[in-house]
Amino acid sequence: MVWSLFKRSAAEPAPPARTRHNRLALSALARSFFDGAKTDRLRADWPSFPLDGCAIVRRNQRILVARSREQAANNDYARAFIRGVRNNVVGANGVKLQARAINADGGLDQLANDAIERAWRQWGKRQHCDIAGRLSWSELEKLMITTAAKDGEFLVVILEGDDAGEWGFALQVMDPQYLPVDYDRDRMPDGHYIRHGIEMNQYGRPVAYHLQSHENNTKAYVWNAKSYQRIPAENVIHGYVADFIGQYRGMPWMASALWRMKNLNEFENAALVNARTSANKLGFFETENGDEFDPDEEELELNTQSGDFTVLPPGVKAPSSWDPGYPAGEFQTFSQQALKGIASGLGMAYHNLASDLKGVNYSSGRLGALEEREFWKDMQAWFMECLHHRIYERWLGRALLMGKIVTDYGQPLNPNRKEKYLNVHWQPRRWDWVDPQKDMNAATAAMDKLLKSPGEIIRSQGRDPDEVWREYSRDIEAMRKAGIPEDKINLFLTGATNAGTTGIQEDGTADQEN
Repeated sequence: MVWSLFKRSAAEPAPPARTRHNRLALSALARSFFDGAKTDRLRADWPSFPLDGCAIVRRNQRILVARSREQAANNDYARAFIRGVRNNVVGANGVKLQARAINADGGLDQLANDAIERAWRQWGKRQHCDIAGRLSWSELEKLMITTAAKDGEFLVVILEGDDAGEWGFALQVMDPQYLPVDYDRDRMPDGHYIRHGIEMNQYGRPVAYHLQSHENNTKAYVWNAKSYQRIPAENVIHGYVADFIGQYRGMPWMASALWRMKNLNEFENAALVNARTSANKLGFFETENGDEFDPDEEELELNTQSGDFTVLPPGVKAPSSWDPGYPAGEFQTFSQQALKGIASGLGMAYHNLASDLKGVNYSSGRLGALEEREFWKDMQAWFMECLHHRIYERWLGRALLMGKIVTDYGQPLNPNRKEKYLNVHWQPRRWDWVDPQKDMNAATAAMDKLLKSPGEIIRSQGRDPDEVWREYSRDIEAMRKAGIPEDKINLFLTGATNAGTTGIQEDGTADQEN
């Protein structure tokens, strides 16, 4: 029998008619199949209609940014997260540029690579890379990743030409809140539209950014501004991590943890005040004569000092039992449980966020560290893709045209070979091994079984393999010039004796080759 997707065959028997009882049973089953889809009184405050990315951002972004900034200023755990983002994504030395220009024979063009890396470091000084002359490139990296974590996005304007300094290329850091989240326009004459201050073509590609204009050089936020400064999108780097399809603005990385962080902070403050009051106050004295206390006309404040007895006004009775003994034993349990939820929302290991190493052993510490480091690596890859690659490509073109990239022999690199010089590697920070001896043994075993190369292991520690090889070469040459014997140099390199030694005999003497 051939089944039709659209109509029933004449020879096919009609399905049995559903009785009223069957229809009611099926309807009840459909309503109760997913508990998360029920709409009873227990779920009355739970959204039941999906919102698109634009609506979610428009309704929540400005409030979340304000609260994220407040928590980052006043909440120690929020500050710990921001510090962790800055230290782990960028690190103390920033993301290092490693040029990889290759010659026609397949080897590295070391002269060009050294010239590019040297020029990049020179441009990265604060008087060149920052249009305001305040921040170096490393400081700009840290500021951008901090802003991304706190506000959910960062905004950088690229400036070129005579006004951009000696290199003709500089950056201007902008507060993302100057990009109005509530500025939308539809059906523009050229077919473009604006969402959250970003002008896009019919395919959703950014064309320009409309930033709020400021009169008299004031930098206060102006909601519902009447005029905007239009900056072409090719001169703007807008970085954010998208969580929804059709999302054009970023959300603070602490968004899901803010409510719990706020409540935990208030809980700890209340417990601290209660403990301090309990430690200071010994009791009360009550007075019987005089005017009665009128709560409608005056307020009664309780100021406590160590070893203090407070005299209460007439008509006011002391509590029948004065024993503010809280916080008690449940304080630590509650705080730990709250911090575990906060750490999960932030992507950090609990013991790192809470600075609590109690009960952490090698296995649990390693598992938590590896899981957290995967999150940092993900953020590093995103950060380099949206910031470093774009900045370097624009900088390289301008620097080549201006003849600013010069080899050791004083020869500028050829601007026509820009594609060759675009081959670079960005080396972000890496982390020390949890147990150096065990991890080094594992790395050695992986190399012996050809599962990892020496270069991969060196890069995992945040070093450039080519730089390490050159350091080895310089060290060996320096030792030879100093007259150190070859067997000692071999011992330095491999831990073995010279090439004429094949092993160590049982009596401890060297077994020499014939």
